[in-house]
Amino acid sequence: MADEFKLIKKRSSLKAKLTTFTNYLDIVSSCQSLSELQRLELQSRFAKIDALYEDFDNLQTEIESLDTSVAKVEEAYVARQQFEDLYHPLVARARSLLASVAPSEQIFECAVSGGAASMQAVKAVHLELVTDLTKESYMAALNRFVSRRGKPRNILSDNGTNFVGTSNELQRFLHSSNVASDMVQEGIQFSFAPPYSPHFNGLAEAVVRSTKHHLKRLLKLTHLTYEEMSTCLTQIEAILNSRPLTPLSSDPCDYSALTPAHLLIGRPLTSIPHPQVADVNITRLDRYHRIEHIKQHFWRRFNIEYVSMLQQKTKWSTSSGNLVLGTLVLIKDKLLPPLLWSLGRVVQVYPGSDGVTRVVEVKTKNGTIRRAFNNVCPLPLH
Repeated sequence: MADEFKLIKKRSSLKAKLTTFTNYLDIVSSCQSLSELQRLELQSRFAKIDALYEDFDNLQTEIESLDTSVAKVEEAYVARQQFEDLYHPLVARARSLLASVAPSEQIFECAVSGGAASMQAVKAVHLELVTDLTKESYMAALNRFVSRRGKPRNILSDNGTNFVGTSNELQRFLHSSNVASDMVQEGIQFSFAPPYSPHFNGLAEAVVRSTKHHLKRLLKLTHLTYEEMSTCLTQIEAILNSRPLTPLSSDPCDYSALTPAHLLIGRPLTSIPHPQVADVNITRLDRYHRIEHIKQHFWRRFNIEYVSMLQQKTKWSTSSGNLVLGTLVLIKDKLLPPLLWSLGRVVQVYPGSDGVTRVVEVKTKNGTIRRAFNNVCPLPLH
């Protein structure tokens, strides 16, 4: 009887989620137009509701198996009918609303440095592996980039001969060929930083630094094939594009954050589960496990360093960055698997005698935890 009561209580919580989403849709539908952030929030909430029916079906089946009497069977039929009468119209309404605000084709700017392209409009990272630094290799990498991500409007790069040569060749083709004028207008605008001024290309240079800084220490004298190196860079790209940027909504029960992946594929990135690789010399591992070792090591370092990078570096005596209740924070956690960030909402603060908050309680998906201020970081709202 106690088990049935718990199951019925869980079923009621699922119905409550439908009611909450119905109220949210009423608010969204009243808006004349939705911003990109509102569309992403709607898409994220709908993904959770879309998977709710399977949870209800499993829960209801378990309830029905506890008592097979005629009265209970009829009661179960009524419960299913009530849930479906709420669920299916709600899903149809959400899908029609999403279809009406589908994002238009993105035209973005990108900054190129070495083998990395950083899309400035969405702060996303795209890593391409090339065999040499010739003009032909850069053209091949650019073609792969455009085929996967779409054509950028502007490309900012340094004055490398491969970058300048590619720009000159494309310009000569557009001006000397017989292509239509509208095709010429769709060409890429190349912008070059002044010579010997890599800091002008700071965004892409920062991406290259984040990648090379750890790779040089991990690879050492290890030799990888082209396929292995390409796999390694693609996984590192996914880690960089999974980083939280800003809260996805102001809902205190929502622990999700906007990431560059949301703006690329419409949802957060995930990875295939893999057992922990032993932290030994990389040359002692099998070739397949070497790639996973690099990925896991890069994740452990970047996960911790990203929290420290977001934190405001001020002394406690002059700090004015007290956390506000309900703030979405990123929590430093060394035990998380790749691409899984620990996020939570501040529910309690503990200011010291000087009025400065150094300890907070954070509510996460797995419960409430207490952390010092140096182990959490509020995600920026602007």
